[in-house]
Amino acid sequence: MDTDVLVVGAGPTGLALGIDLARRGVDALVVEKAGRLFPGSRGKGIQPRTMELFDDLGVLDAILAVGGTYPVGMVWQDGERVGEHRMFDPAEATEDSPYNAPWMVPQWRTQEVLYARLEELGGRVSFGREVVGFEQDADGVTVRFTAGPDVRARYVVAADGGRSVVRRTLGVGMTGETVDPNPLLVADARITGLDRDNWHIFPPRGEGAGYLSICPLAGTEDFQVVAQFPEGTSVDLSPGAIREVVAARSHLAPESVTEIRWASDFRPRAALADSFRAGRVFLAGDAAHVHSPAGGQGLNTSVQDAYNLGWKLGAVLRGGAPASLLDTYEEERRPIAATMLGISTGVHRGEVRRGEATRQLGLGYRESSLTEETRTTVNGLHAGDRAPDGKLGDTRLFDAFRGPHWTLVAVGVEAPELPDSVRVIEGEEQESYGKGLFLVRPDGYVGWAGDRADGLGKYLSRFGLR
Repeated sequence: MDTDVLVVGAGPTGLALGIDLARRGVDALVVEKAGRLFPGSRGKGIQPRTMELFDDLGVLDAILAVGGTYPVGMVWQDGERVGEHRMFDPAEATEDSPYNAPWMVPQWRTQEVLYARLEELGGRVSFGREVVGFEQDADGVTVRFTAGPDVRARYVVAADGGRSVVRRTLGVGMTGETVDPNPLLVADARITGLDRDNWHIFPPRGEGAGYLSICPLAGTEDFQVVAQFPEGTSVDLSPGAIREVVAARSHLAPESVTEIRWASDFRPRAALADSFRAGRVFLAGDAAHVHSPAGGQGLNTSVQDAYNLGWKLGAVLRGGAPASLLDTYEEERRPIAATMLGISTGVHRGEVRRGEATRQLGLGYRESSLTEETRTTVNGLHAGDRAPDGKLGDTRLFDAFRGPHWTLVAVGVEAPELPDSVRVIEGEEQESYGKGLFLVRPDGYVGWAGDRADGLGKYLSRFGLR
């Protein structure tokens, strides 16, 4: 084998997976068909649950340093400010949920942060490697490229986007719908004549016209321009055409747009891969599910795919867990992706508010075959739920969870003797946890919960932990 895991695509999904595998000692190679990282701002919203994930992966401080909060929307009409628009339902930060609102970071900058962390851990990305085909057998997968030698890997993860070559080669279909037939332009631009304190919204001028929004991108000098067009329009991405769109739909002159740094167009759609795995090949991120950008769920759901798959690949390849553990990736992530697709579409159509549903803190795996709840009476935290933050004695729980290990939280109950690979935190009754034993998976979800240790050892043996 040339590598244990070949990750196809150096977007947020592939880079996050590369980081997780690197810190577990798994040999992985990330390949990217382009000659550099993606240059656009497209997925700019980091949700609270993803911020918790980034804390664990060691990139949160860097993400906080290069981003900022979302500005208040300002609605314009005929060159006048006519009202504010709150994009998100407010939420207070609490001890168990320290991140309360989305954090704005242009996608290109998120990828730079992830790439730097991957290199810090000794990981690698090979650019200019476009996949053209592969064959898999009982032992591994041989992947071919337009340039360079073949790569032989034990497993392949397709993180190569909504038009995934790997998914199409596998013959896995995507089932979905067009969320909105009206195409959208999205561009990163330098603009004069607008303040950076507001997200500027210009409603359609007349029947059949489209809206324009201009959002200052936190941590940069750029604005993200989004413009909607009537169904069937061929969107012109030239700088001159973008300047004319901005001038026609706002009070700005064409020359106010001083530079176009990146531009793309798309038609909002929602689609879910019919399966997330075929043999030794896994689908993650946009290769497995495509979202409307409304609500900022696509990137977040995608990197959480990587977070779920990373620890399982590590457990199988380095931890002695049975290969059947990898079957639970699709079992756990496909229903989550389906749920988030529904939320994204609902936000796009004005049926769902950006708020509790889009922060992703309530997602979990209660129905998973990896979840064991042994208590007869459960009030509050349940096996399968996200493990909350908080203090237990003098220890902050997220500090204890940080890293590629399992953690036993023993609250008001004596902890049993466990393998060295399981970190144990003990203390008196804790508000978010109540009382009991809570085994927290490497991805921050409670895998097993009980009033006493009966059955805990057997559960751990499922993952090669003895």
